[in-house]
Amino acid sequence: MIHRIRLLLLAVLIGLALPLTAQEPDSQSWYEVDALNAGLDAPPEGLNRASPRASMRAFVELADAGHFAAAQHLLNFNDIPPERQAVQGEIFARQLYQVIDRRVWLDWSGLPARPDALVEDGSSNNPQAGQTRRDLGIKLFQLNGRAYEIRLARYKAPGLDEAVWLFTPQTVEDVPALHDAYGPRAFERHIPDALQREIGALRLWEWIALPLLLGALIALGWTVKSVLDTASGRFSRPFLKTAFERASFPLALFMVALAAQAVLGLAVSFSGPVTAVVQPVLVVIMTSAVGIAILRVIDAVLDRITRRYVSEIDDASGVDKRELYTSIYALRRVIVLLMVGFATIFVLVQLNLFESLGITLLASAGVLTVLLGIAGQAVLGNILASLQIALAKPVRIGDSVLFEGHWAYVESIFYTFMRLRTWDERRIIVPVKYFVSNPFENWSVKDARMMKTVRLRLDHAADAEALRETFETVAKEEEGVIEHDTMCVFVTDHDAHGQEITFYVMTPDPSTGWEVEMRLREKLMAFIREEHPEWWPRERVTGGRHVPDGD
Repeated sequence: MIHRIRLLLLAVLIGLALPLTAQEPDSQSWYEVDALNAGLDAPPEGLNRASPRASMRAFVELADAGHFAAAQHLLNFNDIPPERQAVQGEIFARQLYQVIDRRVWLDWSGLPARPDALVEDGSSNNPQAGQTRRDLGIKLFQLNGRAYEIRLARYKAPGLDEAVWLFTPQTVEDVPALHDAYGPRAFERHIPDALQREIGALRLWEWIALPLLLGALIALGWTVKSVLDTASGRFSRPFLKTAFERASFPLALFMVALAAQAVLGLAVSFSGPVTAVVQPVLVVIMTSAVGIAILRVIDAVLDRITRRYVSEIDDASGVDKRELYTSIYALRRVIVLLMVGFATIFVLVQLNLFESLGITLLASAGVLTVLLGIAGQAVLGNILASLQIALAKPVRIGDSVLFEGHWAYVESIFYTFMRLRTWDERRIIVPVKYFVSNPFENWSVKDARMMKTVRLRLDHAADAEALRETFETVAKEEEGVIEHDTMCVFVTDHDAHGQEITFYVMTPDPSTGWEVEMRLREKLMAFIREEHPEWWPRERVTGGRHVPDGD
């Protein structure tokens, strides 16, 4: 009995809950209005305005056919007095179509076909998945510091069986400004109707004009570069000449992109597909060209500073010079990072990509973090290690180092790798992170001086004092020997086979020290060979037994 009562109560609760979950407030699905386009005649029979895709398709098809009297019913004129709607409706419809045709590349698959514009993407890609919408942005424009947007919204008025999707009143208000900026130019009024025929995604005259425009822009770029190259040859200062030579190509590229932008903005208004592709490309080209030109000028300045104050970098250069050269490289890396960051932000702002990227990045932040962490770990680690070297300076350009058995000079420090030059002119490329993560000897960390040693294995009969006098005599004759008071000779080891005598001498730098070491060894060996050949290690046989010399 109790079990039946429980089942009955559960059925009652489910029955009460179902109507509540099935109902959806109308205010969440559309905008309620008292009337809709009261100043216009009734819309044509069969005009489909049930979904964003249906409304946009109907508007474009009617406008393509020149039926603007019917296309005006896809716009919401409620902010215009009813007595003026019939007069201005077709004008606004025509102007809006011309803006869309020239500036909007419609993504038909992205326009919802459902009346409620439900977001059907997977929840892992879009945080709005499963939500219904009553308005939808089509295209956002930045014009004279203001934002203008083409937008569709869903409206329900008394007497309508279903809610309909129309261009919003705000879009209608923005149409004149958008048409003045992006509508047909005066040049297009003189184009014959035969050339206005569409072939593929473009009109016939556009297929003709685009190659001609490209040729003219190439000629302009070549002319600008030639003028800049000629002007650079007239500068007497090598710095200005080098700066102009390096910056001539990116500046010519900038002028080409600027001229193309002017043509598209003032003289000719191409179709949406051309504009959607060309406009972002021109923004990227102009930003990149300016950035490259600035970087090349900075490179010329830094090269000038290097040649004037640093000259040739090796272990003979002072610490201050090597630190200055390393700081110059670090400054360039910081400038490059700043320029890349600024250019990226500028392009995103100009192309209005922050809004579209924001939701995508927010939705996929976890996945992107993992992917970037895996793919960019090595690159980011090397960049950070490079900046660490630039700031802490454990090693500087021009320092003499011993790394994994290789004696080399630090020739360059880049973002992700270092280039080491060995004494025999080989180049060793080492990832920066790997270099700083492993021990190395920096022979130039304070100064380039280096104590060199010459070790000789001799017989026990060798006279260390005589060798000391000879060593001091020949060492003082060497130009590469400094601080004569630091020269010394010691017996550093001995065993049954003989003794080891070590000669110490101070040299100004590792490369000079290597040469001094080789010459001193040759002279000491020549002295022993000519004056005391009995000092060479030898073996003796005593009493029929073979014993090492010295026993």
